[in-house]
Amino acid sequence: MKIKSIEMREINLRLVHVFETSFGRTTERRILLVRVMDEDGTEGWGECTAGEGPFYCEEWIESAWATTKTYLVPMTLGREVERAAQVFALMKAVRGNRMAKAAIETACWDIEAQRAGVPLWQHLGGTQTEIACGVSIGIQDSPAALFAKIEKELAAGYQRIKIKIKPGWDAGIVEQLRVRFADIQLMVDANSAYTLADAPVFQAMDKHRLMMIEQPLAFDDMSDHAKLQRQIETPICLDESIRSSDDARKAIEMEACRIVNIKLGRVGGHAEAQRVERVCREAGVPVWCGGMLESGIGRAHNIAMATLPGFTLPGDVSASARYWEEDIIDPEVTVTPRGSINAPPTPGLGFKIRRERIEAVTVRKETYTV
Repeated sequence: MKIKSIEMREINLRLVHVFETSFGRTTERRILLVRVMDEDGTEGWGECTAGEGPFYCEEWIESAWATTKTYLVPMTLGREVERAAQVFALMKAVRGNRMAKAAIETACWDIEAQRAGVPLWQHLGGTQTEIACGVSIGIQDSPAALFAKIEKELAAGYQRIKIKIKPGWDAGIVEQLRVRFADIQLMVDANSAYTLADAPVFQAMDKHRLMMIEQPLAFDDMSDHAKLQRQIETPICLDESIRSSDDARKAIEMEACRIVNIKLGRVGGHAEAQRVERVCREAGVPVWCGGMLESGIGRAHNIAMATLPGFTLPGDVSASARYWEEDIIDPEVTVTPRGSINAPPTPGLGFKIRRERIEAVTVRKETYTV
């Protein structure tokens, strides 16, 4: 594969509902899309999952745009690789910036799968023809509003409910949830909002049979997570702390977690996601696919990744309609009545890119060709 052209686009998509975490509220997504074309004219699409500000991690839309334009495009444009798995190494000189790198890397995987004539999920080594789905529900204005949202998602068939928590909206709301929804699969996500001194908050949650507590402590921490895990019964799931397969190995060895959330952008693309999944699977640690409010392109890549055999827990991949009035792929992602998504049968991403829709929501574009 020779990379002949790279197109960068920023699109703006307004969320159907406000999404609030401990970082703040999101009402609109600014998304960097990357379209890569090879020497045969085959095009692949990738999505940078960086947020509107440097809060989830140090990357954000403006840094991703500048890094891609100034460094990553020159490092990859005109280069030839035998396999898409080698693309990430072309960008090795740039430290970090995994979300920006993933946009180019995943687009190349899309091309490679199309050229092989197989769905991307099969090309990656996926073994599951459908994936179990959960939902992530942001912090609400009241318990009643949260209950109403959960009832709606359960009626839609989703198999697992995740709620965002922050200091003051944590153990008390979980207790109320368990009174209202005694038997649902329930987990909480703290997005690094707590410290080890808050251990009593999580000890109070042990009696409520949570599937896991996701990233309760610092985004770059493993040591304190290991200490906290020894103080509570509920499994800790690491998210922000796991940026590579080496991180996963260290976290497992330290017993800093019992579950790992894999996000394509956070680890730098499909090749590293495969390695993280393998490390966890061989250690007997279940993984699941986290979400970053992706458009249909990022969602399609998540579906493909989540078919790998180690993804045994319901992930955050859910229907397009939960987020957007109109997505940028056809068909839009839908969820079956049993709370699952079927892996697409057609080559590549398995979804048609709606070019006219993308053009309508594009706010800037740059194209580089050799």
